[in-house]
Amino acid sequence: MPELPLTIAEAGAALRGRRLSSTDLTKGFLERIERLNPQLGAFIVVTKAEALAAAASADADFAAGKDIGPLQGIPLGIKDILATKDAPTTANSKVLDPAWGDGWDAPVSERLRAAGAVILGKLVLSEFAIGMPDPDTGFPVPHNPWNLEHSASGSSSGTGIAVAAGLVLGGIGTDTGGSVRGPAAVNGHTGLKVTFGRVPKYGCAPLGYSLDSIGPMARSAADCADILQVIAGYDPRDPTAAQKPVPDYRAALSGAVTGLRIGVPKEYFFDSPHLDSEVKAAVLAGIEALRQAGANVTEVTVPHAALAKEANTITLLAEAFAYHHDDLASRWSDYGKFTRVTLGSGALYTAADYVQAQRFRSYFKQAVAKLMAGLDLLITPTSVLPAEKVSEIDLQKGMSRPSFTGIWNLIGLPALAVPCGFSSQMLPLSMQLIGRPFDEATLLRAGDAYQRLTDWHLRVPPIAAGRPA
Repeated sequence: MPELPLTIAEAGAALRGRRLSSTDLTKGFLERIERLNPQLGAFIVVTKAEALAAAASADADFAAGKDIGPLQGIPLGIKDILATKDAPTTANSKVLDPAWGDGWDAPVSERLRAAGAVILGKLVLSEFAIGMPDPDTGFPVPHNPWNLEHSASGSSSGTGIAVAAGLVLGGIGTDTGGSVRGPAAVNGHTGLKVTFGRVPKYGCAPLGYSLDSIGPMARSAADCADILQVIAGYDPRDPTAAQKPVPDYRAALSGAVTGLRIGVPKEYFFDSPHLDSEVKAAVLAGIEALRQAGANVTEVTVPHAALAKEANTITLLAEAFAYHHDDLASRWSDYGKFTRVTLGSGALYTAADYVQAQRFRSYFKQAVAKLMAGLDLLITPTSVLPAEKVSEIDLQKGMSRPSFTGIWNLIGLPALAVPCGFSSQMLPLSMQLIGRPFDEATLLRAGDAYQRLTDWHLRVPPIAAGRPA
């Protein structure tokens, strides 16, 4: 068995060149999952038999000259908050009805299978996409593959771990306040939060009705483009799905950024006393690399960013509390100890708080649209810090820090997390590219261009190379 490929693009070339079969590729990833998952806690369930059957089908199609696209024969994983017909959906919780999503696929799952992808199983998440991992619930506890004592972030922690450690070539996450970008940042790969409505959410257990999005997580921007090409587009079962055409994302990856207009908002994002100096230096170096490649870089101000963080928090917690209200009342102890307290805090907000947050939301959306009218994208750090030690995480202190991700959920904009270096402790660092509505193509183009200049996204954690993490 040759060494497993790092990217979807590399694997696809090997499959089409007959240097590798999907069956051998799938067996290689299944072996790695069996070996590493007990330490990493990425998968809740592995669908081995179904994956091998899908791989055999992909191989038969290749042999018959049938090529249905870049995901054909590619091993992927799905966050266990999306319905899949061949495995239960738990949302990492004892509370979700076992019949929820039983025996059918969410549109995203349908589209991946139709594209020939090989689904290896369901991936760990924060319970109902909120709160910290609780070992008492009986679900796997996620660990950062770069250092097992550090957080893998959330809520799409399992997908982040699986991509970084090479247990899959890509996967699906969801993002309500940063749940794709946070795990991508701390685990050292690429993750895309799509425009609200770009990918249908039917068959996904909700967290924040007006904030949720489903997006691709993979090692590179190019791989994210290939996944997004398949999962994007309207579905009538989701009333929030946008009826907009899906562009050719792969064609957008020109490798050039000449003339690209980049705004860098120093206020709030780069001048915060909470911002780690190594994160700041790495992101500024990433911006400079794009400037030297021909992008036009301008300092700008995002008005009232701190208020936007608070408005997103109010909206998220109020909407989450509304969804969980009855179960919290009747099954409080069945939730994990961190989840129930976080969800319960939504009861502390009044209807007036929620309405005021929506009034601000409308204003903020208009203000950012005005700012972005003269720009192609913004660049900020993805997170304030590298991955924290789990034993040192302070939830209250975390709430007091700025958030660089949730404010874009508030107004539905797309945002791409891209690796841009490592800390002195060899923990991944990340920068965030924010675009205009439904302009994921520009974000992917810029991210791909940066990744042609650097190799941060291709670095592999020691544990994946057979060395201790």
